[in-house]
Amino acid sequence: MTEISTLGEFGLIRHLTENIKIKNESTLKGVGDDAAVLSFKDKATLVTTDLLLEGIHFDLTYVPLKHLGYKSAVVNFSDIYAMNGQPKQITVSLGVSKRFSVEDLDDFYEGLRLACEIYGVDIVGGDTSASLTGFCISITCIGEAEKEQIVYRKGAQVNDLICVSGDLGAAYMGLQLLEREKTIFAGEKDFTPDFAGKEYLLERQLKPEARKDIIRQLKENQLLPTSMMDISDGLSSELLHICKDSGVGCAVYEERIPIDYQTAMMAEQFNMNLTTVALNGGEDYELLFTLPLDLHDQAEQLEGVKIIGHICDASLGSCLITRDGTQIALKAQGWNSLEDNNL
Repeated sequence: MTEISTLGEFGLIRHLTENIKIKNESTLKGVGDDAAVLSFKDKATLVTTDLLLEGIHFDLTYVPLKHLGYKSAVVNFSDIYAMNGQPKQITVSLGVSKRFSVEDLDDFYEGLRLACEIYGVDIVGGDTSASLTGFCISITCIGEAEKEQIVYRKGAQVNDLICVSGDLGAAYMGLQLLEREKTIFAGEKDFTPDFAGKEYLLERQLKPEARKDIIRQLKENQLLPTSMMDISDGLSSELLHICKDSGVGCAVYEERIPIDYQTAMMAEQFNMNLTTVALNGGEDYELLFTLPLDLHDQAEQLEGVKIIGHICDASLGSCLITRDGTQIALKAQGWNSLEDNNL
């Protein structure tokens, strides 16, 4: 293993970025100068950033560094897609403690660069520093969009359809599975984790994907959502954000929430309420969006998208309608990194 100190800060940056090739016309200058140079011409520029801290956002006991690099990039791309934009560039800053080697960072960058290759994004800069508290990751993603095509959280209207891509709760159940196996592993020498038949849950937690395919479908079908978010903190939390920003209420039908079979089986094993898992699990990185009611037929034709409810007047509140017709108020119970039990 090569100690990072043998390369020094600039040597490390050069080592990690020397083979990066530019893919986007909007990237005039990438890594290698005091600043990147970007030009989006007549399009609007979208900027998002994420901070990921070891022990808070990820556990390297069971998260491979390559997967972590991939996920760190994808969660930022997802934010740009949630604005109906296209991610184009990222900057990557790392805080690294002495227990990491150059080869460890090579693994992280391998995942990062794979994500950028798949999604057509350029790495254009960043920084590295020593860290006393483990591995720290800060990524800023820059994207572009036609100004009139940007979708905010605030545009939902009464009677709009509530749509969601993919399925919900799998990433959370993947996390529960990893945490369970970690607890068992702690007391055993020769331990083989039990992941058979649960591969989908692990993939959703360790290697999520951003839904660029949904954005492409919306564009191809000339559908512009009235509001949109990605589901990082749980469906319930994100719906309440849209309702608050739009000044409306909502009704979501329990029976329409999309849930994968593996998620249902895992929730049963853990004796968890499946609907609660789907509403509050988080880290699914699916797209939640609203469309006008008169686009119902077109919405139903979207591949991988399900209509789960509708927007209503704010006076009616935001509720879940259970399978037996009972109305339950939605609450934001998703994960919060600032709560005491996470610090």
